[in-house]
Amino acid sequence: MPIIKSAKKAARQAVKRTAKNQQIKSDIKATLKAFKANPTPENMSKAQSEYDKAVKKGLLKKNTASRRKASLAKFAKASKATA
Repeated sequence: MPIIKSAKKAARQAVKRTAKNQQIKSDIKATLKAFKANPTPENMSKAQSEYDKAVKKGLLKKNTASRRKASLAKFAKASKATA
């Protein structure tokens, strides 16, 4: 356990930040699962929006989100070809 006041505060902040980051990650996973199950343009837009939010909040880097969004587009294109 931290003894110094600033270390105690940092520990409290870390708990809050971890909870917030986990929530954002779970939102991404949920929208991604919904998109994979039903690859509609609306679901793709929601998934891309979640990635953009994660970048804005600093959870993902810009190029990582871009790569994942490109992967979504590739998946959508492939699913339309098979459907």
